[in-house]
Amino acid sequence: MKIPVIKLTGDAAGEIDLAEEVFCIEPRNECVADVVRWQLAKRQTGAHSTKDRGDVSRTTKKLFRQKGTGHARHGAKTANIFVGGGVCFGPVPRSHSFKINKKVRQLAMKSLLSIKMRENRLIVCETLQVESGKTKDLLAILGSGGFSSALFVDDGGDCGNFRSACSNLYHVDVVPVVGFNVYDGLRHEKVVLTRGSVDSLQRRLLDGSNVA
Repeated sequence: MKIPVIKLTGDAAGEIDLAEEVFCIEPRNECVADVVRWQLAKRQTGAHSTKDRGDVSRTTKKLFRQKGTGHARHGAKTANIFVGGGVCFGPVPRSHSFKINKKVRQLAMKSLLSIKMRENRLIVCETLQVESGKTKDLLAILGSGGFSSALFVDDGGDCGNFRSACSNLYHVDVVPVVGFNVYDGLRHEKVVLTRGSVDSLQRRLLDGSNVA
């Protein structure tokens, strides 16, 4: 399947052949949802914690004698029913991550690319090289190309000026091809690939390499 290749300004720059096994499959929305949950779960620090009765700093003296007071028997004030006591069954530091099959991640990435292709929101750009690293100059270029909300996937070429210029833009991001993932692709209206990133993605997805 051939699609046109454009420049950042929107001008035509030839064509490129895309693998239908990667860009034209029937999307599996359940796989996409599973991978998004997996990515967000891995981002959680899991540092939530409370003090149980062994961690709070209170006196361990017995409150009152065991019998004869008419009250329930109690020992130290570190019990959870007292103000300032420990927390019973509170959260503890743990990892929120879980495992997901590599084939599911691979299918989710193919589904994302196919969804963007079906909605005409997948664009192949010749290169990300720009002469100026100023945000104002890049805004003029992106405005002419219609890239108001886009995720640019870099193939490792010379795009230092592009990265510097888009660092202040809220809806425009650039990631290396090894960092391209399902969640970031869904967050942006358009996904913009370069010729080199297309070749790299197709190799990874066709030979079963790890994807996020």
